[in-house]
Amino acid sequence: QVQLVESGGGLVQAGGSLRLSCAASGRTLSGYNMGWFRQAPGKEREFVAAISWSGGVTNYAVSVKGRFTISRDNAKNTVYLQMNSLKPEDTAVYYCARKSGTTYYSSRDYDYWGQGTQVTVSS
Repeated sequence: QVQLVESGGGLVQAGGSLRLSCAASGRTLSGYNMGWFRQAPGKEREFVAAISWSGGVTNYAVSVKGRFTISRDNAKNTVYLQMNSLKPEDTAVYYCARKSGTTYYSSRDYDYWGQGTQVTVSS
């Protein structure tokens, strides 16, 4: 069993930055690919970014590529999402999750999820 806890969300103006953290407890994240997803009100949960277990491979949604950076520190059992040049359309609850399946972009391929952290970007 692994517990994931996100933090770092908040209210920021458009153009600003936030850094989200996802800390794991219970079991190590080493050896597992990890991902970030987000869900805006009235919308389905969507893929944001993913990172391989070593950190050597990353993938991003088209909407955030060039603005967001996913990283990890396996020694700290933590995954990060640096978000720059934020836009109002980035407003959502952000979730981190542990990948267990084949794809990196489908939420069905992730087995453990955090409770989410709210990010609100004002215009």
